[in-house]
Amino acid sequence: MNIEEFREHCINKKGVTEEFPFDAATLVFKVMGKMFALVPLERIPSQANLKCDPERAIELRETYDGKITAGYHMSKVHWNTLYLETLAPTLVKELIDHSYELVVAGLTKKLQAQLKALD
Repeated sequence: MNIEEFREHCINKKGVTEEFPFDAATLVFKVMGKMFALVPLERIPSQANLKCDPERAIELRETYDGKITAGYHMSKVHWNTLYLETLAPTLVKELIDHSYELVVAGLTKKLQAQLKALD
């Protein structure tokens, strides 16, 4: 999966915005203001950081050794770094969805209601 395909999948999710809060080369996707994906655009090979359930994060790192690693510059417990071109697009999309759903589940009830009300 390339960066444009990654971006397209993220931005099509309900309540998602994209911005560059850290620098001009790190694209961040947020749902209702909370980060769920981070893409360092200048990194080669293409990478993305996604939030992940801690137990699943360990399992993924073991299964996809070298293709999925502990989150670069992120909490190693809750974030993974994916090397996008080395993984099946279906897996990457599944992990984007997982990250998004984890962040949505952690939103306040008020923000969850606002998200649900969006068309």
